[in-house]
Amino acid sequence: MSGRFRVPEPVNEPIRGYAPGSGERASLEARIDAMTKERVEAPCVIDGRDVTTGDTFVAKVPHRHDLELADVHAAGREQVQAAIDAALAARHDWSRMPFEHRCSVFLRAADLLAGSWRDTLNAATILNQSKSVQQAEIDAACELIDFLRFNVAFAQQVYEQQPASVAGEWNRTDHRPLEGFVLAVTPFNFTAIAGNLPTAPALMGNTVVWKPSEKQALSAHWLMRLFQAAGLPDGVINLVHGDGAQAVDVATNSPHLAGLHFTGSANVLSGLFRMVGERIDTFRAFPRIVGESGGKDFVVAHPSALIDPLVVALGRGAFEYQGQKCSAASRAYLPRSVWEQVRDPLADLAGSLTMGDVGDDLSTFMGAVIDGNAWRKHRDAIDEARAQGVEVLVGGTPDGTDGWFVPPTVLVSDDPRSRTMTEELFGPILTVHVYDDGAWDDVLTEVDAGAPYALTGAVFSQDLDAIAQATDTLRDAAGNFYVNDKPTGSIVGRQPFGGARRSGTNDKAGSVLNLQRWVSPRVIKETWAAPIDHRYPHQG
Repeated sequence: MSGRFRVPEPVNEPIRGYAPGSGERASLEARIDAMTKERVEAPCVIDGRDVTTGDTFVAKVPHRHDLELADVHAAGREQVQAAIDAALAARHDWSRMPFEHRCSVFLRAADLLAGSWRDTLNAATILNQSKSVQQAEIDAACELIDFLRFNVAFAQQVYEQQPASVAGEWNRTDHRPLEGFVLAVTPFNFTAIAGNLPTAPALMGNTVVWKPSEKQALSAHWLMRLFQAAGLPDGVINLVHGDGAQAVDVATNSPHLAGLHFTGSANVLSGLFRMVGERIDTFRAFPRIVGESGGKDFVVAHPSALIDPLVVALGRGAFEYQGQKCSAASRAYLPRSVWEQVRDPLADLAGSLTMGDVGDDLSTFMGAVIDGNAWRKHRDAIDEARAQGVEVLVGGTPDGTDGWFVPPTVLVSDDPRSRTMTEELFGPILTVHVYDDGAWDDVLTEVDAGAPYALTGAVFSQDLDAIAQATDTLRDAAGNFYVNDKPTGSIVGRQPFGGARRSGTNDKAGSVLNLQRWVSPRVIKETWAAPIDHRYPHQG
C-alpha cells in the first residue's frame, strides 16, 4: 500500500459534566458500584502474557480504610529482566512497523477510552486515587485521550522535519527509535501521566518496560487492558508492578537501557541521574532521561489584582485533588491591601469545600490524600507550623479515622522561607505570605529565589507594566506561567507541561518537544552523479 498519509486533526476531548440526573452520571455510578464489589487480580503483563508471582500487595481506597480493590502481583528481579528481554525482542518488528499502523493502535485506544472504556478508567481513578468525578474526568478520560490523539499529530510533525536537497543529491532524515528499551516510571496522581509516559516512546517505535506507582495499580491494570484491547502488539509495553527501586536497578544494569521516562520526586530523579552516571560506560548508547519532578508552585498578586478571580484561583489551585498535583498552588504572596479583602472569602471558600467518599457521592469536591505516609507528613507539617507561631486561618485538623483526610488548610506565615513556603508537601496546604504594598520589586525577587523548583506559577494584576515585570523577573521560575489564572490545569496541545531547575528536564509533555526525545535521527545522503575526478579547481 502506497500513499502519504495525513493523521486526523486532533481536538481536545470535551469534558463531561456529570450533572445530577444525567445519564452519564448514572452510568458512572453503576460502574463505581460494580467495581467496589469486585476484587480484581492484577498481574504483571510481560510479552502480552499475564504473569502472576504470588508476591502480592493490595490496592486500597484512600477514603475508605475498609475497601480493598485488587490483589496486585509484584514483579521480582526475574520478571523485570523478562520484561526487558520481551521489549528487546519486540523492538525489531515494532520499530519497522509503518507509522500509520502504530498510529492506529493509539488512536483506537483514544476512541475506546472516549466511549465504552471511559467509565472503567474514571471509576478506577475515583476509587484507587480518591479523585472527585471532575478531577477523574479531566485526567483519566480527557487528558489521556488528548495525549493519545495529539501525540500522533506531533509524531507526524517530527517525521516531516526533513533537510534541504540540491541538484544531484537527495537528503532525508530517518527518525529512528532509540536503540534498546525505554523504562517508564509513572506516579500515582495522574492516570493520564501513567498512560502517556509509556505510550509516547512506543508511538515513536520504541519498546517499553512500564513500572507504575503501587498506589495507582488498579487504574494501571485497566490502562494495560485498554492498550491490549486497542491491538497493541505483545512486548511493546510490558507492565511490571511493585518495587520501583528494584526495577530501576535491573534496568540500569542492562547495557540496552536507551531512555528513562519519569514523573515523581526530585530526590528520585536525582537518584536516577546518579545511577545512570555511575554506570555510563556500560551502556551501548547514552540513555535519554526525560523527567518531571514536582514543584513548589506560586501565586503572586499585585495590588491591582481583582479579588474574586484571585480567591477562586487560590481555592481551586490549592485544593483540587487535595493539592496532589505537581502544579498545585502551595505558596502565595499577597499585598496587604489585597489580603484584607481576600482573607475572609478565602477562608469561607476553603471551609465550604465538601470532603469525603468521592465514590459514594459524586458531588463531593475533595477526597482523601493517597495514603498514611502522606497523611502523617501533612499532619506533622501543620503541627510544626502551628508550634512555630504560624497562623492557621482555616483547616489544620487532619482526620485518619475512616480515610486519609486532610481538610483544606490555609496558613499565614510572616517568614517567606518557612518550611511550608519552601518545601513541596503535596497536599491541600496553602501558605500565604503577606507583603507591604510598596515591596513589589522585592517580593518578585523572593518568589524567584524562595524555592528550588520551577514548574508552575501565576501572577494576578490589572497593571500591564506589573505583568510585564513579573513575566521578566520570573522568567526562570516556572516552565508554565499563568497570567490572571490558577497555576494548574494545563491542556494537551495548548499549554505543554514541564519545568526546570529541580522540577525536571522541561521536555514538555503534550508537545512535539517530548516526542523528539524518543528518536535518534539518521541523515541519509543519496548522490546521483558522484565525482569521477579527485582534483579540485584550485589545483589547476
